[in-house]
Amino acid sequence: MDRQRLSSIAHTHHPIAAPISGVNLNRLLRRAGRQPAARVLDLGCGEGAWALQALAHYPDGHADGVDVSPYALERAAGAAAERGLADRLTLHERDARTYVPDGDYDLVLCVGSTHALGGFGQTLELAGRHVNADGILMVGEGFWQVPPTPEALAALDAKPEEFTDLAGLVDVAEQAGWTPVYAHVSDAAEWDDYEWSWIGSLTEWALDNPGHPDAAVALTAAREHRDQWLRGYRNVLGFVTLALRRR
Repeated sequence: MDRQRLSSIAHTHHPIAAPISGVNLNRLLRRAGRQPAARVLDLGCGEGAWALQALAHYPDGHADGVDVSPYALERAAGAAAERGLADRLTLHERDARTYVPDGDYDLVLCVGSTHALGGFGQTLELAGRHVNADGILMVGEGFWQVPPTPEALAALDAKPEEFTDLAGLVDVAEQAGWTPVYAHVSDAAEWDDYEWSWIGSLTEWALDNPGHPDAAVALTAAREHRDQWLRGYRNVLGFVTLALRRR
């Protein structure tokens, strides 16, 4: 199955696409404190959950969403139409690294999508180019909640140095000229909801479409992901969403 299609199905019941609840998504957007006419950019926007909710907070604002997945963008467009926000959301099907910056966004989001920009450090540099002088850069990134176990490293196909601990992540931001003005660390319940939603959505799709040529692939992907999470990185990999401003 096409990887983008698989991801779209897996996020059916969790369009936020990160281990964050809707309540905490809204708390982060409120703490961003932007004006009603804010300009918002979401890099790696997926189904547009963050951008659309930002528009609900900033009633005279406009958002741009950038993603490579046509499936996710199709859902984002549908969600925008359902919420009456289609005229305030512009979607761009392209690599986030090639989105031309104008440096005048009030809020730039990249939550759970730093891989699209080459990692946390590169996200601070590339996404930061889009943020105006007084703007907020909101980045969601993984970190080692505890020292990584061999099982976690194998499940994530990662090396220990690919993530740091939470303090180290903040240090990287500070060294790049950014400082946190707020942060949310995802708790175990948010992680569990996200992972079970991912696994369950893919499993249900496979069971509901037994004759589909991709059904077996989807079911296998769900089982493998479940094992990697439960036997590997559960309670080892953490996730933090940082609201950053330039120092």
